[in-house]
Amino acid sequence: MHEYGQDQKKPVVVERTCRLLGYSRQAFYQKSHVTQQLFIEAELILQQVHKIRSRHPRVGTRKLHKMLEPFVKEHQIKLGRDALFDLLREFGILVKPLRRNHYSTNSFHRFYKYPNLIKELQPSAPNQLWVSDMTYIEVNGRFMYLSVITDAFSHTIVGWYLSEDYSAQGTVAALKMALAANKNIEGLIHHSDRGAQYCSADYVKILKNKNIKISMTENGDPYENALAERINGILKGEYLLKQYQDNQTAKKAVAKSVVYYNTERLHMSIGLLTPQYVHQTAIKTRNLWKKNKQQKEIKINSKGNNNLINETIISP
Repeated sequence: MHEYGQDQKKPVVVERTCRLLGYSRQAFYQKSHVTQQLFIEAELILQQVHKIRSRHPRVGTRKLHKMLEPFVKEHQIKLGRDALFDLLREFGILVKPLRRNHYSTNSFHRFYKYPNLIKELQPSAPNQLWVSDMTYIEVNGRFMYLSVITDAFSHTIVGWYLSEDYSAQGTVAALKMALAANKNIEGLIHHSDRGAQYCSADYVKILKNKNIKISMTENGDPYENALAERINGILKGEYLLKQYQDNQTAKKAVAKSVVYYNTERLHMSIGLLTPQYVHQTAIKTRNLWKKNKQQKEIKINSKGNNNLINETIISP
């Protein structure tokens, strides 16, 4: 954090702070208390950003601005989204793109593969469509496998399980968690890839016993199960950022991440609301993500030069 009181840095910091918070230097110096007030505001904002990032390490500027609204209102701080972007840029804490790793689905097995039932489906309420996927987490030099089930309407993670092997045990456990927490599932469709875990007799038996319709991808196209893969990408890219030394530590990290994701993380695709709120209220939302499908290029005019600064959009 900046030492705002150092005299030798004061002119530079004053100029920077004026620019970031939208003040002219003349207005800045009109009253002696203004200088101190602006420094305090910038410091308070950065401290609050650090607090939010301690729970959501890769949350981007747009969502940060929304999450900061109660704080800046309480402290009567004027802070636009562009000013916040500039502040994060100046201190080098913009979100950087991550390289994604993917695992391959094993669809070469003897189990029956079900057709895709959701090609044109847009769920209008919770528990109409669940999507499932698996990913891996590195633990002490080996892999553990994370099974996740997500409600497609609210984007709530309704079930998960971290397994030591690649068998159906983890997917079955995640499904049981989801069913235990959601009783009103009449008409529910369960969608997944064609992996052996989802086609296995144990998994299919549970779905059929609950009268849940079974849907699966058909062509191996990731877009056929895009939401499920995206949620796993969010967990790995924003929360599970490191290797873990043992199974118990990894499981605790996943559990904590799911809570933060469900209860605090804002989603552009559900109107900058949290999944849990949308799941509990069944409120109709507006997809803000459609306007931001491509990575944003934000033009910054600094000292007469135009620089293109990229920040990764981590939505939905």
